[in-house]
Amino acid sequence: MGTIFWDVDTQIDFMRPDGKLYVPEAESIIPNLQRLTQHAHRTGITIVASADDHEPDDAELSATPDFVQTYPPHCMRGTPGQQKLRETVLTDPVILGSRALAVQQLASLVRANRGDWLLNKQQFDVFTNDNARPLLQLLAPARIVLYGVATDVCNRAAVAGIRRWWRQADLWLVTDAMRGIRPAETEALLAEWAADGARLVTTDEVCAV
Repeated sequence: MGTIFWDVDTQIDFMRPDGKLYVPEAESIIPNLQRLTQHAHRTGITIVASADDHEPDDAELSATPDFVQTYPPHCMRGTPGQQKLRETVLTDPVILGSRALAVQQLASLVRANRGDWLLNKQQFDVFTNDNARPLLQLLAPARIVLYGVATDVCNRAAVAGIRRWWRQADLWLVTDAMRGIRPAETEALLAEWAADGARLVTTDEVCAV
């Protein structure tokens, strides 16, 4: 496969100011998220999206969170805040829960699917979904265009997993379609990723290709 878009957690609880775990200034990138989504669908680019899908007993949730390994309840299954933004709604997605499918079954889905993919997760790292790694390797993209929230939490975990499991992909990070929780840490991460070979791009640059 040529290019895929990797949409990290563009869900209402993260993206809207009244969300349960709002990422500062996240609503400011919604127009760019919409442009990227529309560009992908218009040009036939597959979107792989992740989404928090929490239940009350998930280990990540805490009444006294440290905001490193634990967070307040958010994106609870079946709530409005768990839904993706209407601006980033997927086309005919295959939804993959965290329990691993047989590789042959997943390979069959990859051959048959003409739409997008949604990886649900109970932890901030999408690669705790046991289908994430084999899906990435089955899709075997030459380029991955990554965006979403939060840069210093879920994006960081996604980048680490992509680098570990599919290093040969050309990784593009859409800086004006991301937001982080801690600005200083976000800037340091972007510099680190660029030094490691990732390309820092804008929405305009992505949509011009």
